Amino acid sequence: MIYKFRAILDAEEDVFRDIAIQEEDTLEDLHNAIVNAFGFDGLEVASFYTCDDQWNQEDEIPMFDTGDVAGEQKIMSDYALNQLLGKDQTKIIYVYDFINMWTFLVELAAVEEEEISVIYPNLLFSHGELPTIAPEKEFEAEGEDFYSEFEDDLDEEDLDMFSGDDSFEDFGFEENWN
Repeated sequence: MIYKFRAILDAEEDVFRDIAIQEEDTLEDLHNAIVNAFGFDGLEVASFYTCDDQWNQEDEIPMFDTGDVAGEQKIMSDYALNQLLGKDQTKIIYVYDFINMWTFLVELAAVEEEEISVIYPNLLFSHGELPTIAPEKEFEAEGEDFYSEFEDDLDEEDLDMFSGDDSFEDFGFEENWN
């Protein structure tokens, strides 16, 4: 069977690629297909992330084993597409280049019979041009504003203890402490 994916750049503009790939291929093969479809050089590190139906990021699946014990962490080449994705789980997040954070929402759009004359992976459709720089990401925590718990309305009187003498003798600082 052939899995047909739509990889959408997480940006305001519509930029996406439709890719057909064999269901037995690995996440590493899908990574390479996405890199080629969007014209990246393939020299940067990338990861896939499992997610729920609302695209909430869950577990990371990296390119390389970065764990403390070699071979303990599963990587892209360890997962066949049909092991991870199918009728019940159609979405996965792909991040390329952790400096620029090119982020793609990748969705399994169809599962079809293989066409004998086609070489896979196959770029089916291309829409939009990749911008020259990655769209900025806004990272938000769920729930309350994290910093609000630190707001304690300090005023000048609270800071008076720091005015005047700049020496640290009163604070027990010793120059030759070791």
